[in-house]
Amino acid sequence: MLVYPSSIDLSSHTLRYLTGQLRTRQREIGTRWRRLPVGRQALLALAHLKCGDTYAQLAAGFRIGVATAYRYIREAVDVLAALAPTLAEAMKTVRTKAFVILYGTLLPIDRIAADTPYYSGKHKRHGMNVQVLTDPFGRLLWASPALPGSTHDLTAARTHGIIDALVNADVKCWADSDDGRWCH
Repeated sequence: MLVYPSSIDLSSHTLRYLTGQLRTRQREIGTRWRRLPVGRQALLALAHLKCGDTYAQLAAGFRIGVATAYRYIREAVDVLAALAPTLAEAMKTVRTKAFVILYGTLLPIDRIAADTPYYSGKHKRHGMNVQVLTDPFGRLLWASPALPGSTHDLTAARTHGIIDALVNADVKCWADSDDGRWCH
């Protein structure tokens, strides 16, 4: 396999931030030795998340095993997920907006045909249903935990309590309907 240098369209601040979060996590769990320094682990995770590089590609590029690449990325994702606001925390920000946008999307995944709950008939592929709330300018305010791709967007919004939270906050919301129209 040939290895070549590449670039990631992210700021160095993003790399430093994730490096600091990973360093804190590693101190908490008492990590003494790692195959990669924490900054390289952060770079590995960002390459996967931003560019979609596979574990095998990253393992070769960083000269580590595929299992190690998987563990490092999983740890970084867990660290980032712990920083995400809950719906209740996001609602504090939502209340300050004139309106918000609720959008359901299917994140494609590789699955076999036996994984029926993850198959979306609408999209004709396997995936995970994620609901996102954005401000009027499209800036992400909150993203839901993933549900199987067969879950309808309205069901997902109800399951996560998004509709009740928006009604209680008395905030206007625009959402897409399955036929491509936007409604509020």
